[in-house]
Amino acid sequence: MLLNKLLDGVKIKKTVGDLNLDITNIHSDSRKIKQNGLFVAINGFSKNGTDFILDAVKNGAIAVIVEPDTDIEDLYIKFSIPIISVYHTRETLAILACNFYDNPSKKLKLIGVTGTKGKTTTTFMIKSILEAHNLKVGLIGSIAVYINGEKIENTDRTTPESIDIQKNLDLMVKRNVDVAIIEVSSQAMKLDRVTGCDFDLGVFTNLTEDHISPKEHPNMEDYFNCKLKLLELSKACVINNDDEIVRTVNKLLPEKNIKTFAIDSNADFKVNPNTVIITDSYIDFSILYNGKEEKIEACIPGKFSIYNSAGAIAAASFFGVTADEIRLALKDLRVLGRSELVPNKLGLTIMIDYAHTPSSLESILTAVNTYAKGKVICAWGVGGDRDAAKRPVMGEISGRLADYTVLMSDQVRTEDPLKILKEIEVGIIPTGKPYKIVVDRTEGIKYAISIAKQGDIIVIPGLGHDLYLEKNGVKYPYDEREVITKIIDEMIASGKRNPI
Repeated sequence: MLLNKLLDGVKIKKTVGDLNLDITNIHSDSRKIKQNGLFVAINGFSKNGTDFILDAVKNGAIAVIVEPDTDIEDLYIKFSIPIISVYHTRETLAILACNFYDNPSKKLKLIGVTGTKGKTTTTFMIKSILEAHNLKVGLIGSIAVYINGEKIENTDRTTPESIDIQKNLDLMVKRNVDVAIIEVSSQAMKLDRVTGCDFDLGVFTNLTEDHISPKEHPNMEDYFNCKLKLLELSKACVINNDDEIVRTVNKLLPEKNIKTFAIDSNADFKVNPNTVIITDSYIDFSILYNGKEEKIEACIPGKFSIYNSAGAIAAASFFGVTADEIRLALKDLRVLGRSELVPNKLGLTIMIDYAHTPSSLESILTAVNTYAKGKVICAWGVGGDRDAAKRPVMGEISGRLADYTVLMSDQVRTEDPLKILKEIEVGIIPTGKPYKIVVDRTEGIKYAISIAKQGDIIVIPGLGHDLYLEKNGVKYPYDEREVITKIIDEMIASGKRNPI
């Protein structure tokens, strides 16, 4: 596509060089630029995009877009290719992506799901219900990109960059997808990753404190407003009426077509709290659907799963699904790293979950305590280079709700892992509950398994669907399911534990 045409709708400050060029690829990552590419040099938190222009040119960039305060004449002299300065590089990348792929979001139905917790599970539930309704469904989320049952590619963040979103939406259009679903993080809204997306429906699951740090959101107001933007962009909305903050959307966006779901409050899709059954392997409840109470079962345990189910049901209702289709879709649905039970030769109950915030840790442990027959052993840590204030708070939660806590490394990134665990320990000590610090994650999991007995539940929050551990900028392959299996095999082989 001609560069001049690609720039349609972009807020340009200044250009130098001939813009009558044919562009065949676009990216903000210089490593992903190919011949006849357009490189968007975005300044990040620690590095400037202009530092990677030479790499982009070597890989085939024939034009570059830069931040508004960049000396483009100097760059033009240095690289002899067109240089364009724009007022907002991230917004520009999103607009370029939409133009390059001919606005694919306008050619299918698009659902965006936001919230602190439950985004992944809710998107998978919506996908499953709509597929039961015989629709072809695409999903872009924190685990992977899917078209119906086919995994297209793995993802490494909740919401990909705008160029990758539009690329996958374009693929979905070409594959005749009816509905696409995107997990939309607050950072995605703040960094313009979904700018230009034409959302038919926005879903807001809940809001609790998270992502408050110098590199993310300065305060809860900013965090909420970033999530609210998704609903502002959507033609219709689904919100959690039990959430004190989320329910304010009713007043903030009075002109919108808003449907509500709840357990304790009045709602369009009201769960009857007297019907709720929660076990270690499923949930059972009745919900008001098309004027009638319908009995629903899902195999992801926990009260939060009822909320996720209710939100998914409310979203799917816009597509005319039936109660039988909902039942069929949710009964056996499992989501990687979300209250995921790991089968093992010892017959222990071992649950992997993505909980990494105070509210999500409290939710998963509260849920487990409702059906635990023995002790609850919580083996976990928190990520480095993130909100440190939550560490002692989460320590107190684990100390209060778990019978035994094993503190072990998570995604340490560039921090000292022991320092992180010591900061969590501050919250555990006042609870008086037993705990142990085992810095190495594998050794921590091993210790948790070694002290577990039949009837106990081992909860391993943190990584969830992540299949790596990150340290000092390097991501090392790490699948907790394989780690657990190997540990148990070694225990059995050494005679330390007997298989069931």
